[in-house]
This record gives sequence, C-alpha cells and structure tokens, in this order.
Amino acid sequence: MKLSVRGEYALRALTHLGLYYGPEVLRIQAIADEQRIPKRFLEQILNELRNGRFVESRRGVAGGYRLAAPPDKIFLAAVIRHVEGALAPVGCVSEKFYEKCNCPDESRCALRAVMKEVRDAIAGILEKRTVADLVKKAVELKNQPMGADDFVI
Repeated sequence: MKLSVRGEYALRALTHLGLYYGPEVLRIQAIADEQRIPKRFLEQILNELRNGRFVESRRGVAGGYRLAAPPDKIFLAAVIRHVEGALAPVGCVSEKFYEKCNCPDESRCALRAVMKEVRDAIAGILEKRTVADLVKKAVELKNQPMGADDFVI
C-alpha cells in the first residue's frame, strides 16, 4: 500500500474535522488554509468522503463540513479503502480488491505469501486505528516543544 497525496489529504482533513468535532460545520477555506491543502482539491476529496458517509455537508453561506460520526467510529482502514482502494501491496493478496496475479502457481508463490503478511500487518493496524487516534496524536505532537531539527529559518 502506498498512500497517495489524495489519501494523505483525506486523512488530514478528517483529523482537522475531528479536532473540532461537534454539531457545527467547518468551512472548506479554513480547513484548506490550516492544513495547506489546495482548496479545489480539498473540495473533491471532501465530496468523495461525503459519498463514503465519512463527512456531512451543509450548503450555503454558513455551509461547510463536519464528521458524519464520532471520531472514534471512523476507522482509518475504511477511509483508505474508500479513497485509495486496496490496503494490499499486490492485488493477489487483497481481500476486498482481489486481482489474479501472473504467478505460475498462486498457492505456492513465495512473493504472494510474504505480501500477504505485509497486508495483514497493515490491515491489522489500520483496522484498529480511528480518526480519534489521529486527533489524539495531533494534540500530543502540537504540545511538544520543537526539536532542533523542527525549525525553519
């Protein structure tokens, strides 16, 4: 699995919405500015997340987006599968997006066996982690002092 920029931005937007979780909506421009995501790209991503029922939207002057469920109910594996597709590094080990491989004997393919272990490890982590975990980590990291390598001149 390789997380694309689209997937990264989707998770960053969900984290931002999770930080401000509640009945109020957040404006796209505010999310885009704070997360440094191009607004037009963010609009596409949020629309895709709305179609996946991860976020809700409200139209109009006072419109914006909010999470469709509490942050601890939105699992990262589900979001990534919706935005990116398979968690598996190769299609022949994917449970939800299986693709036949070119191996002479799929059941005895060493590469497939190892990639299945990789898929299981990735899925095992992402199926337990939620937007709430990202929010918690974001708060922890924000409260840490900047290290010597964390500043720009």
